[in-house]
Amino acid sequence: MMPPRPRPKSFEHFRDVQAELEQSGAALFKDAKGIESLVVRFPYSVNYIHSYAEDTPFFLGLSEGRLRGSKCTSKDCEFVYATPRGHCMVCGKPTAWFDLPTSGRVHAWTTCHFGSEAFLSETPYNLALVEFEGAGSLLLVRLKECAESDLYIGMPVEARFDPNPKYSITDVWFVPAEGALTP
Repeated sequence: MMPPRPRPKSFEHFRDVQAELEQSGAALFKDAKGIESLVVRFPYSVNYIHSYAEDTPFFLGLSEGRLRGSKCTSKDCEFVYATPRGHCMVCGKPTAWFDLPTSGRVHAWTTCHFGSEAFLSETPYNLALVEFEGAGSLLLVRLKECAESDLYIGMPVEARFDPNPKYSITDVWFVPAEGALTP
C-alpha cells in the first residue's frame, strides 16, 4: 500500500495558488468564507479540426503567395471585399474571387504589448488595417519590420508570405514598402 500523498498547501490569495501549482501541481484555495477548493494543474492539448469551407480559396491563395478578395457579382453593386465574403453585405448577391494587389496602405494600426501564447515571442507587435486600391473593406494583418514610432496613416506597405504555410491568416503579413520609412 502506498503512503497517502500529503495534503496540498492552503492559500488565501490566488496568485499564491498559481505559484504553488507551478511547484507541486496542486493547492487549496481558501475563499473569504473559509471554504477550501482544490485546484490542480492539468495541462491538456486539443487537436482542432476546422474547415474553411467557402473561404478555402483565400487560404490556398496565401500558400501560393496571393491575396484573394471577393467582388459582388451584381452589375448594380460590384462591391469589392479585401476580407472575403461569400455573399455581398451590401446587396446580398453572390461574390466571385479575384486577386487583390499585394501592396496597400495603412488605414489604422495598434501595437499589442500582450498576446496569446503563440504571439508572446513577438510582443510588442503591430497590427494594421490595410486598405487596397479599389477595395471597399480592410484587411487586418500583422505589420512587421518596423517600430510603432515608424508607423503613420497612409504608409505604403507590401505583403510577405510564409514560405512554409500553415493555412492560417498568419501566413501573410505586411512590411513597409521600400522608401516608406525614409523622411
